[in-house]
Amino acid sequence: MTSQTHMRREILEIPDAVATLLTRGAPEVRAAARALQDADPAFLISVARGSSDHAATYFKYATELVAGIPVASVGPSVTSIYGRNLRLSRGACLAISQSGKSPDIVRMAEMATAQGAVSIALTNHINSDLAGVSTHAVNLHAGVEHSVAATKTFVTSAVSAIWLMAEWQQDHALLRALHDLPQVLKKAAHMDWSILEDEIVSSRSLFCLGRGPALAIANEAALKFKETCQLHAESYSSAEVLHGPVSIIERGFPVIALAAADQAEAWLVDVADQLAAKGAHAFVTSDKTALARALPCARTSHLLLDPLALIVSFYAMVEQVARARGINPDAPRHLRKVTETL
Repeated sequence: MTSQTHMRREILEIPDAVATLLTRGAPEVRAAARALQDADPAFLISVARGSSDHAATYFKYATELVAGIPVASVGPSVTSIYGRNLRLSRGACLAISQSGKSPDIVRMAEMATAQGAVSIALTNHINSDLAGVSTHAVNLHAGVEHSVAATKTFVTSAVSAIWLMAEWQQDHALLRALHDLPQVLKKAAHMDWSILEDEIVSSRSLFCLGRGPALAIANEAALKFKETCQLHAESYSSAEVLHGPVSIIERGFPVIALAAADQAEAWLVDVADQLAAKGAHAFVTSDKTALARALPCARTSHLLLDPLALIVSFYAMVEQVARARGINPDAPRHLRKVTETL
């Protein structure tokens, strides 16, 4: 394994990739936002898989919190396998795929367009099939991503999605904060989470917790543990973990609580402390903890953007854990960079 993996290089490129997106992506994002303003959809659906679906979950929470419009994730198999159409004429569809090639995502977006929905594709390949079947396409401008584990494309997907929502809703505070984001992400990439690395290198299983928009980040974190470290990880809302999964907790069981500095922070910290009291080795990105151990974090100037800084710090840590476990995070076993499913 080389001294610096592709994954590590690409994590360090995230701030510049976001800056490029914010510089070059404005015409596409604003055109899609105007289409949403004109259509005034009663609801939105999202279509994605894997890390892209976690970006869609982040968009869901942000949109429901800011716009008050419900967003639902729709299984692509409804169209690709079962051949059914959905009544979407009063709605909009957001499809996210870094490659824009997966047939099931493309078919769902194509169906949404045919049904009269405003269909928007977020993709790193603007000439892809997904872009072609959507009414609007936004280029992620992430550049080439060599590592199988998506990092740059996840963050630029999430930034594109929340930027689209901010332009649509004309949320000027959020728009200003977005343009400050690259500098915060540079700090986030260098947060020292070594206390956590040492704890989980020899672990077999762990929990990742979040709440609200940060739940999407917990989902992404659990996936990255699986694909880069071959480590079993499950993600839960801090509310859900107490409804059954808590029974797994035993002395020394690792728990990572990814808390944004928003209204859910106190609730997430309280659950992390409860799990620590039960013997878990709990860590939380907050200085408000009593029993769990605090992880340093780079805060943004808008509570909806904090989760993006958290995932960059997480990526830097998980790449090091993978290498400490003797695994090349650039080439996880059984996986390819582009997964095409029907």
